[in-house]
Amino acid sequence: MTVQDIRSFNRFYTNVIDALDYGRHLYAPYTLTESRVLYELAHMPQSDAADLRSELSLDSGYLSRILNKFEQDGLVERAASEKDPRRRRITLTARGREAAGLLEERARETVGSLLATVAPADRPRLAEAMRTVRTLLGDGRVAPRREDVVLREPGPGDLGWIVQRNAALYAAEYGFNTDYEGLVARIVADFAEDHDPHLERVWIAELDGRPVGCVMCVRDDAPGTARLRLLLVEPQTRGLGIGDRLVGAVTDFARGVGYHELVLWTNDVLAAARRIYQRHGFVLVAEKPHRSFGADLVGQDWRLDLRAGPE
Repeated sequence: MTVQDIRSFNRFYTNVIDALDYGRHLYAPYTLTESRVLYELAHMPQSDAADLRSELSLDSGYLSRILNKFEQDGLVERAASEKDPRRRRITLTARGREAAGLLEERARETVGSLLATVAPADRPRLAEAMRTVRTLLGDGRVAPRREDVVLREPGPGDLGWIVQRNAALYAAEYGFNTDYEGLVARIVADFAEDHDPHLERVWIAELDGRPVGCVMCVRDDAPGTARLRLLLVEPQTRGLGIGDRLVGAVTDFARGVGYHELVLWTNDVLAAARRIYQRHGFVLVAEKPHRSFGADLVGQDWRLDLRAGPE
């Protein structure tokens, strides 16, 4: 391996993605750096300027100019952090989320077009080769990193994956029987057949091209109330903050579209999930023993008042 080999590969890959035209189409009317800031704000709930500078290795003055521009364009709002008044919390407005969503959609379409040229049988080999390059030219770690995880909308097959992984994981970890799989299948089928995309949504957490987590936000029976459902994180990717990001995505979405409260039902054996809910401000309002899914459980109802503002 020589310097020339790497430079030759760089030229090849630039030609493959047609970088200059790709950039104009994908990021317009924003620069590449502005688009990356929007991306991070969309995927890092409750960010502040210091977090962004650290994550993107940006000069503080340059980042400040970008944020000033975003604020003037109505894409972001800034306020003092409740945890540290010296810091400024930055959140996307509805217009900002729309802009970030458009950029994400363009990126997925463009990369999807590129991936379509690769035979399905060759895609695992391509993914492994990309992981190898990142490992050898990165910091040498094989373990995945938080920033490698992307939250996205479900694609073909993802709703089926939600049913399959919920059934398999809950059977392996808690001994749930097929009654639970039936419940999940009904929840997912109801969403697939009839949902309002403006008020209901599914998120898939993706790592290295494969789903590793999910969550749903659906309308509840009570007016002004949304329900969080089917939070799941694959065991091998726990510890990367995926559960926190998924719950944060639901709370931000529910608050942004005007719900007054967010509720959820869970069981006391799901200790890790309960800690996530508590960190996001959910309060336990009721619990009741029951026997379901072949197990003796204690069901719990949790509630988050969205009118109180972010924690």
